[in-house]
Amino acid sequence: MAMLEIVLVPCLSDNYAYLVHDRETGLCAVVDPSEEAPVSAALQKHGWTLTHILNTHHHWDHTGGNAALKEKTGAKVVGPGNDRERIPAIDIGVSEAAPFVWGTRKVRVLEIPAHTKSHIAFVFDEDKAAFTGDTLFAMGCGRLFEGTPAMMWQSLSKLMTLPDDMRIYCGHEYTLSNARFAVTVEPGNKALQARLKDVETTRAKGEPTIPSNMGIEKQTNPFLRANSPEIRKVLGLEDASDTDVFAEVRHRKDNF
Repeated sequence: MAMLEIVLVPCLSDNYAYLVHDRETGLCAVVDPSEEAPVSAALQKHGWTLTHILNTHHHWDHTGGNAALKEKTGAKVVGPGNDRERIPAIDIGVSEAAPFVWGTRKVRVLEIPAHTKSHIAFVFDEDKAAFTGDTLFAMGCGRLFEGTPAMMWQSLSKLMTLPDDMRIYCGHEYTLSNARFAVTVEPGNKALQARLKDVETTRAKGEPTIPSNMGIEKQTNPFLRANSPEIRKVLGLEDASDTDVFAEVRHRKDNF
């Protein structure tokens, strides 16, 4: 089985959509299209025909292009079945119990709520690619719009079961601001210090920092590091639960 081709498509001011192309079957999906025009331009550039639209959650900056792209291409819209009423033009609802079969691939669906109540991730295990929307960012996580800290910690813990070489494709280019926050809660983390320098260089060139991978996230993402002795000491929560440590990190990021 040939590896999928994945193309990053910048949208709006800091969003990313992704084209996912299977050269063997000719299938092509777009993940979280906030707008139609840049997606259509990328399709034309590569000579691909859109067959599916995959949504991780209902927010407009991840679904705004659904209707126009569906009208233009006839692509099927796939999203969280539990949030069907808020996914524009949805055709296929998926969940952990009802995963998505895409050509020869069985796409694993992870239910990872908190940013929204029915947020999901699409995991292509054979291709080492996970599309995590706004739950897991490079060195960050999403705001808790419809969930609790405990819910988000459970969702992130589920994502942490992915292998270290799993590539993480998230919904936004937030990496530099996330890194600058991360060093305030874990300043002694050498891997984090090195990654901050790399990200500063990358962004200075105007280049994307995505994809990340789960291994480097476990080493440098403070939202995954509730067991870090340094983070616990900085927060004054040495004996707290992992959920409480996570909640305080999220609170500080909200006010950073």
